[in-house]
Amino acid sequence: MKKIIYCLSIFLWPVFLLAQKAKLADLSAFYKPVSTPILKADSSLVFYDSLKKAMVKWQKADVFNPAAVVKNGKVYLFTRSEDNPAAILGGRTSRIGLAVSSDGIHFKHFPRPVLFPDNSPFKQYDYPGGCEDPRVVETEDGRYVMAFTAWNYDVPRLSIAMSKDLFHWTKKGPAFAVAYKGKFLNMASKSASMVTKMRNGRPILAKINNKYWMYWGEHFVNLAWSTNLSDWYPLVDNDGKLRQAMITRPGKFDSDLTECGPPALVTDKGILLLYNGKNAENEKADPSLPKGTYSVGEAVFDINDMEKVVFRTDTCLLRPSLPHEITGQYAAGTTFSEGLVYFKDKWYLYYGTADSFIGVAIAK
Repeated sequence: MKKIIYCLSIFLWPVFLLAQKAKLADLSAFYKPVSTPILKADSSLVFYDSLKKAMVKWQKADVFNPAAVVKNGKVYLFTRSEDNPAAILGGRTSRIGLAVSSDGIHFKHFPRPVLFPDNSPFKQYDYPGGCEDPRVVETEDGRYVMAFTAWNYDVPRLSIAMSKDLFHWTKKGPAFAVAYKGKFLNMASKSASMVTKMRNGRPILAKINNKYWMYWGEHFVNLAWSTNLSDWYPLVDNDGKLRQAMITRPGKFDSDLTECGPPALVTDKGILLLYNGKNAENEKADPSLPKGTYSVGEAVFDINDMEKVVFRTDTCLLRPSLPHEITGQYAAGTTFSEGLVYFKDKWYLYYGTADSFIGVAIAK
């Protein structure tokens, strides 16, 4: 009997490993289940801002660019919520809110933001602009790591925060503060997609070659690694310059920017990176899209050579098409993806629209 069990385990082990990888085909086409925003601004939400020493309608202006995780059978969205509708884009204070849903489409916000500028040691990086554009991953031991943009009206910096319960977060500061003696600390940085693997039906932060990894950037994509999840080391060439794993392409939907989207995912074909391509506003633009449009594309990197692109879509997978996706702060239109979860046997992709609302798409 022991020999039979042993033989079966040897036979089934590769099948088990394959089951832990998402199938790339399941993430190559999406549809929009609703034609209206799933979340928008709510001026009734108020909290006390200890820096401004005043009660603030922290979600009065716009709500967009969400991260997403699944916990206890529910979807949680981390939303970029802005306070002052009178201020122009980039001149407000952003705070990260939290909303929950039992069906993945209808959400209710909790009354207080969960991450915002305060009197922490990192106030110099996130005030007055705030905490923007989160991406959230779960670790094997049940913690959560958030990569977000700290904005002080001067330099946007990719930053890290951690939590055990989704509601209480500890800021760890700029991701590149330590690397190469702070060489990249004061460089503009944003948009990190940490690499995950499927474990028990959920994307969980992966270790590859005993390190954590993330794709990051917007003008080009770079790869960075960490051993403690707080301090990240971008890959550099022999001259100490950032290496470029993926760049923009004239004449295509990503002709101006290639901005990383939701956490990257190990699939049966390689490491999948959904990213947000911005169409150029000059002669390099894709003529099939309005100039300046943000749409969602897909790239797959070699699991054994994580900077090598083995596949990349020539056209976008998701583009602005609904009224709320082309009206708002950014009228050129955006479907800006940041959250991807496997929920009730389907993949849900959450994205910001026109820097004003939140939408959802489901994999076909």
